[in-house]
Amino acid sequence: MKILRTCVIDDEPLAARLIENYVTKTPFLQLVGVFESAQEAVRTVIEGEIDLVFLDINMPQLNGLEFARILPRRCKVVFTTAYDNFALQGFRVNALDYLLKPINYEEFFNAASKALTALSGGSEDISATGSEFIIVKSEYKLQQIPVRDILFIEGVKDYVKIYLDGETKAVMTLMNMRTLEQELPSRMFMRVHRSFIVNTSKIRVIERKRIVFDNTYIPVSDSYSKEFNDFINSRLVGGNRTQAAPSQTSDNAL
Repeated sequence: MKILRTCVIDDEPLAARLIENYVTKTPFLQLVGVFESAQEAVRTVIEGEIDLVFLDINMPQLNGLEFARILPRRCKVVFTTAYDNFALQGFRVNALDYLLKPINYEEFFNAASKALTALSGGSEDISATGSEFIIVKSEYKLQQIPVRDILFIEGVKDYVKIYLDGETKAVMTLMNMRTLEQELPSRMFMRVHRSFIVNTSKIRVIERKRIVFDNTYIPVSDSYSKEFNDFINSRLVGGNRTQAAPSQTSDNAL
C-alpha cells in the first residue's frame, strides 16, 4: 500500500490535535508535521515531498486558499474549516475535499482515501479534468454530489434542480445555471438548452430532438443544436449523420 506523507495546518490547537490523531490512526498516512500557520509550513510543504495537506482556511496573514494556490501540483489538499461559505472557492483551487468542523473520523477517512486513490493512479488527476464532486447548499445543509451520479440539471428561476441517477427527488440549490456550468467538467456535461445541462455519459435515448431520461423529455434548443449534433456524430456508428437542422425548440420552451 502506498504511504502518503501528510501534514496538518490549523491555528486552532484542539482542531489540529484531532486531525493529528486521525492521521496517526490511519495506516496509509504518515504524519510529517503539525503547523499552526501556513507560513510555518511553507518550507516543509514546498521543498519536501508532501502528498497530502489537511488545511484550515480561516488563518491570519496567509489563509488556506492563498496557500493552496502555491502548492506543488501533485500535493493534494483537504480543507478543514468551520465555515461553509468557502466551499466554492475551495474547489476552484482544486481541493480534493472540503470538511466542515467538527469532523468525525469517517469523513476524514473518506477524504484521505480519495487522496490515496488519486495518488495511486486509480483515478484521473482532478486538477486536469475538473472536480470529481461538487458541494452545494440545499435545505440549510451542505451536500456533496459525485459528478458521475448527475443525470441532468434543470434551471428554475434563481434555483437549479440536480437530478441524480437512482434518486427520485432532485437536489435543489440557490444558484444560477452559468455558475454551476463553470464548475462541472466540460468533458462530461453539455448545455443543451437555456434551462438544461445533461451528463452526456448518461444519455441512453434520443427521440425527435429530445433527450429521454425515463419519463423526462429534455429539448435540445436551436442555440445548442450544432454542438449537440457534433457530439452525436462523433460517436455515431453507421447510419446517417445527424444534421444541424432547426429543432423547432427555442430556449424559451420547456
